[in-house]
Amino acid sequence: MTTNLPPPKPATPAPPGPTASPTSRAAATVRIDSAQLFGGAVEVQIDHHGAIYRLKQTALGKLILTK
Repeated sequence: MTTNLPPPKPATPAPPGPTASPTSRAAATVRIDSAQLFGGAVEVQIDHHGAIYRLKQTALGKLILTK
């Protein structure tokens, strides 16, 4: 099943600390709400560099990622 999701909202990066340099900062993190990611499904498939990963929600609301 393929679900068309809206593009994720970009996260606002935290300002660098007093000792951080432009080369030491990590790329911004993107936060996606799990309800938006799953879209009502129990499982989503993620294609990562040609490998398919399965992200499943358990009955207790936990997440399990398998290859």
